[in-house]
Amino acid sequence: MVGQGHTSTTAGGGGGASACKLLEIFNVRVVGGGDKVLVLAHGFGTDQSAWNRIVPFFQRDHRIVLYDLACAGSVNPDHFDFHRYTTLDAYVDDLILILDTLRIDRCFFVGHSVSAMIGILACIRRPELFLKLVLIGASPRFLNDRDYHGGFERGQIERVFAAMEANYEAWVRGFAPLAVGADVPAAVREFSRTLFNMRPDISLFVSRTVFNSDLRGVLGLVRTPCCIVQTARDVSVPISVVAYLKSHLGGRTTIEILHTEGHLPHLSAPALLAPVLRRALSR
Repeated sequence: MVGQGHTSTTAGGGGGASACKLLEIFNVRVVGGGDKVLVLAHGFGTDQSAWNRIVPFFQRDHRIVLYDLACAGSVNPDHFDFHRYTTLDAYVDDLILILDTLRIDRCFFVGHSVSAMIGILACIRRPELFLKLVLIGASPRFLNDRDYHGGFERGQIERVFAAMEANYEAWVRGFAPLAVGADVPAAVREFSRTLFNMRPDISLFVSRTVFNSDLRGVLGLVRTPCCIVQTARDVSVPISVVAYLKSHLGGRTTIEILHTEGHLPHLSAPALLAPVLRRALSR
């Protein structure tokens, strides 16, 4: 486990200037106290601030690692390498490098959306690092296939990309309420804010990467226990994907269905999500 102590400042740990630079680039923070390490990894269109209403539930008895994905609007876009981030593997490299720099050797990992899949790839690569994965709104493939319902046809996705390219602001204003789902104006405002913070070309590039990825073939390599957390209705992930994940993940897997809607329950229903996370982490 990472060493004892309480709240550290941004980019605090690690060995050498380059390690500190890495923590600085991704705005890495370690907050809270306790023996257990909890990594909270945000999804597409948000940054670590998406966890602001979840952190208070866990910081008394967990050391919580927060960081921003390279594509987040809170990260200097000069650090986004279009050649490097063509697959999710580069994001996996970043995550493992952050954990190694912080000298964390065991952690619980909560990943939302694309970060759920980044967590899956990371625990295949370094299984000893992860005690448990909690996967919120996870999907191994968003596109429908012959015998697989991911929720989207190729033509639908291409129309989304065209809308993003034509008028990013208009696309955000339409997409944010759809994604949040539940009638929570504050969550829509917050998701819109972080989407607008992203540079539109990076946002489109990452969307293409996510929608073109297919992780179905590697799910069986996961041996770490997993908990799948899904809302009752999610515009991005149909409930059939949850059953697919449970039957194909290689480790012991449980499912928690939240009685709310939307793809971002940590923004729209944190008080509902937090006890479910606590239960998942205590098992």
